[in-house]
Amino acid sequence: MARRRNVLLIIADQWRGDCLGRLGHPGVRTPQLDALARRGTSFTRHFGQSAPCGPARASMLTGLYVMNHRVVANGVPLDARHPNLALELRRAGHDPSLVGYTTTVPDPRATTAQDARFAEWGDVQEGWRVAAHFDEVEWRNYFAWVRAKGVALPPNPMALMAAEGPPGPTAAPARIPAHASDTAWSAEKTIDFLRASRKDRPWVLHCGFFRPHPPFAAPAPWHAAVGEIPPAIGCADLAAEAAQHPLVAHWLQHQKRSSYFQGATGKVQPLSAEELALTRRAYYGLIAEVDDAIGRVLAALEETGQAEDTLVVFTADHGEQLGDHGLLGKLGWFDQSYHLPLIVAGPDVPQDARVEAFTEAVDLMPTILDWLGTPVPRACDGLPLTPWLRGETPRAWRDAVHFEYDLRGGWPDPRRPPFGLAVDEAAMCAMRTADWKYVHFAALPPVLYDLRADPRETRNLAADPAHAGLLSEAQARMLSWRMRHADRTLTHLCATPAGLVDRRG
Repeated sequence: MARRRNVLLIIADQWRGDCLGRLGHPGVRTPQLDALARRGTSFTRHFGQSAPCGPARASMLTGLYVMNHRVVANGVPLDARHPNLALELRRAGHDPSLVGYTTTVPDPRATTAQDARFAEWGDVQEGWRVAAHFDEVEWRNYFAWVRAKGVALPPNPMALMAAEGPPGPTAAPARIPAHASDTAWSAEKTIDFLRASRKDRPWVLHCGFFRPHPPFAAPAPWHAAVGEIPPAIGCADLAAEAAQHPLVAHWLQHQKRSSYFQGATGKVQPLSAEELALTRRAYYGLIAEVDDAIGRVLAALEETGQAEDTLVVFTADHGEQLGDHGLLGKLGWFDQSYHLPLIVAGPDVPQDARVEAFTEAVDLMPTILDWLGTPVPRACDGLPLTPWLRGETPRAWRDAVHFEYDLRGGWPDPRRPPFGLAVDEAAMCAMRTADWKYVHFAALPPVLYDLRADPRETRNLAADPAHAGLLSEAQARMLSWRMRHADRTLTHLCATPAGLVDRRG
C-alpha cells in the first residue's frame, strides 16, 4: 500500500536567509527550526524571485519568473491563464488548504472594475480552500480573534505599536501580548487544521506567518529573546552608499519610518547605531516568536500521528535590509532582500544535510508537485529539488540565481516611478553567480559587483573600463537567460500532417 503523503508549507514574511541559529547567526534564537534542519535538508543559497510580497509570492506559487507572470508590484493582478500550485494540486485530486494569505489580486478580465476585491489588499489565489484568512490591511479576522481572547485593542492602526515609549525603534515589547499576537493566531489556526484533518485523506496546507514583517515590535518575552546584535554592512558611510547608484541615493532620501515603526514620523535616515540595534533587536525577537510557534505546530503534527507522512517545507517570501546599506525593507538588488531560508524535512529526506547549490523560490511549486507524483506544468521556470531530497546530486544544475524588482509603486499608492520614468521603463533584473552580480535596468545605469573581491556589494564596477569584459559577459548571460525562459507553455508542440507532435521526444 502506498504511503499517504501530506505537505506542510510554512511561509514566513520578510525573513532573511542568514537569520537562523543553525547557520551561526549571533543574534537570532531559532531552536525549533534548528531542530527541523537537523531532521532534514537545508538549502543555504536559496533566493527569492522578487520583492515585495505580491511579486515574490506570485513566483513562489506559480513557479514563474516575474518576467512571465508579470505581477510586477503589490496590487498588480495575476493573469488567470497561469497555472499555480493549488490549481495543479486540484487537477491531481488534492484539496489544498490555506492558513494566512497569498497576496493575490484577481484577473480583472474575469470580473469588473467594480469588484470589491480591488479595493482591498491581498485576496486568496484561486484554488486554495481557506481554512483561515489573514487580512493584511484591516486585519478583521485577526482582531476579532484578539477581542474574543479578552484583549482590549486601541483603534487600528495603533494596535501594533510598542507598549511604551515614543513611536520608533525601541526595546519595549509590543502592545498586544504574545498569546494574542498574529503569530499566535497563525499557529492556533494551523494546529486546529491538523487536529481536524481526516487520517484517511492526504492534505496540503499552506501555513503563513506575517512576521517578522514590520511593524518592528515583538511581544514579551520574545522581544528580549535575542543574542549579540551585529553591526550593519555596506559602504563606509551613507554618502558612499548613495554614490553607488542614483536609486540608492533616492531610497536613502525618501524611506519613511512609518513603514517600519507604527506611528513614527520622519525619514529612516539618519538611523543612529543605537536605533539600528533596537530595530534589529525587535526583528530578531519577532523571529524568536515565530520559531516557537512553528515548534508548537510541529508538535501538533507529531501528536496527531501525521509527522511520518508529511513533507515539511519552511521558507519566506523575501528578505529584509535591516539597516544594511543604510536601508530598511525589501527592495533593489542587495542579497539581504532576496536571500531566503529553506529547510525541507520529511519521509526519506536526508537528515542534517546542507545543499550549497543555488536554488530559487520558483523551485518550490515543481518540488511539491514532483514529491506528490503530480506532473509539473511545462510553463514552470523552476526545477524540482526532489533529487536533493533523495540524497542525489543532479549532474546539471544552475550556477546563478535571478531576481527582479520594479520601480513603479503598488498598493496602496500606485505612484509613478522616480526620475520621471514611464511605467514600462521601471523594470530591473539581477543575475547573481558565485563570482559576480549584474543588475540591468530598462532606463537607468547598470550595477556590477565582483563578489569575490567585494562580497558586501560596496563598489559598483559597471562604469569601470577595467571590468568591461565582465560587464559584457554578464549582459550576454542575462539576455540568454531571458530568451531561454520566455513563456514556453506551448512552444514544445507543433502541428504536422500526422497531427500534434511534442518536439521534446
